[in-house]
Amino acid sequence: MNLPNVLTLLRIVLIPFFIIAYYWPIPFAGWISAGIFALAAVTDWLDGYLARKWQQESSFGAFLDPVADKLMVAAALILLVDTYGRLFSDWPAILSIPAIIIVGREIVISALREWMAEIGERAQVAVSMIGKAKTALQMLAIFIMIGAAPGTTLAWIGVGILYAAALLTLWSMFVYLRAAWPHLKPNQ
Repeated sequence: MNLPNVLTLLRIVLIPFFIIAYYWPIPFAGWISAGIFALAAVTDWLDGYLARKWQQESSFGAFLDPVADKLMVAAALILLVDTYGRLFSDWPAILSIPAIIIVGREIVISALREWMAEIGERAQVAVSMIGKAKTALQMLAIFIMIGAAPGTTLAWIGVGILYAAALLTLWSMFVYLRAAWPHLKPNQ
């Protein structure tokens, strides 16, 4: 167990705290929850940076890091879909659409990476700059929407950023699938 792996585990441990803070009936609960989410997001960057810098990359870390990321983002999106769906009953799917795109892409790309690793072609679907940009926008959008009161200008900016992240999500999925296509297409 090294510090990068501890940071990854911390990200998972923070999930229930961020959920509790989100629903806590106190002033600024949203911003407290957003702060916990931001701390978790920073550990996402920091664990990878430290693992590479200190040459402490491990199989455990390589497995757990994307799991922690997906758990954190999925939990946040579920909270937001629930909140916005109840508050904006005229259009309850306002966040369901980008949430489904984001979660669906994560499932597809995780399966693709696993399959490509099995055939020895994992490098074909390594994390790209588009994927990193998508993640940054997604984290920023979630942070804003968790902290800001729904319906405020800031919250709507967060919704717009989440839709931009969803578009980058589709684009990055296309890039990964295109890179893997020679290994996916049926033999003629």
